Amino acid sequence: MVTAPVLAGVGVAAPAPVRQSDLWDGFFADHYDGAGRVVAKRVFANAGVVTRHAAVSPLLEDVSGWSTAKRMERYLVEALPLGKEAACTALADAGIGADELGLLAVCSCTGYVTPGLDIMLARDLELAAGCQRLFVGHMGCYAALPGLAAAADFVVVRGRPGLLLCAELASLHVQPPTVDTGQMVAHALFSDAAAAVVVMPGGPTSGSGVAGYEVRDVASLTDTATADQMTWDVTDLGFRMGLSPRVPETLAAHVRPFVSELLARHGLGLADVDGWAVHPGGPHILDVVERELELPPQALDASREVLADHGNCSSPTVLLIVDVLRRTGYEHVLALAFGPGLTLYAALLQARR
Repeated sequence: MVTAPVLAGVGVAAPAPVRQSDLWDGFFADHYDGAGRVVAKRVFANAGVVTRHAAVSPLLEDVSGWSTAKRMERYLVEALPLGKEAACTALADAGIGADELGLLAVCSCTGYVTPGLDIMLARDLELAAGCQRLFVGHMGCYAALPGLAAAADFVVVRGRPGLLLCAELASLHVQPPTVDTGQMVAHALFSDAAAAVVVMPGGPTSGSGVAGYEVRDVASLTDTATADQMTWDVTDLGFRMGLSPRVPETLAAHVRPFVSELLARHGLGLADVDGWAVHPGGPHILDVVERELELPPQALDASREVLADHGNCSSPTVLLIVDVLRRTGYEHVLALAFGPGLTLYAALLQARR
């Protein structure tokens, strides 16, 4: 009999918080000028963010003129301790040792170095020499869910625990001043964080007694005709986001049939989902999902809370929301994230007590 994979431990880590208003007053107000400052100020005010986290704070260091090479050198220095903290917390929450892991999967789109974050973590966590490693890069905000799928599949096939780590340092990619509204949105939303989950064969609860979640299914949908609506380009001055105002419209066209089909495969409907972990690409994205799925106003409270407290941390964000929901004891959780492609990813989780 195949043992269902269970999300049995979660760990999160982030740099010190900084208020959105302080980031504006202390850096971005002077970063822009003229009409650009007026537009950017409005974007910052309407981003739904109260605090964010920056390993490389613009209040202390202006990286907007740094070369990509210099940014990548800093990436591993800052990402490694964050990733280690999140991974150790997840392992403790699951009640297992690092030497028991059969897989370490790492997702990140904000930095690339070799030897990479996965290798340095294998060293620092003292993973077994035979522990398999997987690095998933440049998938962006939805990467946690294909990463979770890979870890769950490994657990089913190998019968051994796996750990997924998502670590992003968007603060390394502040861009020179621009009148591009999409870039202003990126400056107003993105934040730094790491989140890790341990996936195990069976097991009703995490080591801390918080309900574990069986990974019932993971699904995806990619509309390649809209691939130009969200981009993440490597430039000589870091990675630059391209964001089309048409993204909410594209999402609105796909999200309901996509989610309904996933749930129907398991004999469920929208009303059966009591916990929603929707990636907050921005407040408008959450509004679109709420409208198209006809959700009650409080359904996305956890997503809006994470957006307000952490900003958009790219791939770790949906795991931060799952962590909030699992502490409340929801039965069926639907994790939903979006990114380049344009791609929708969803994971159906069911509590095991």
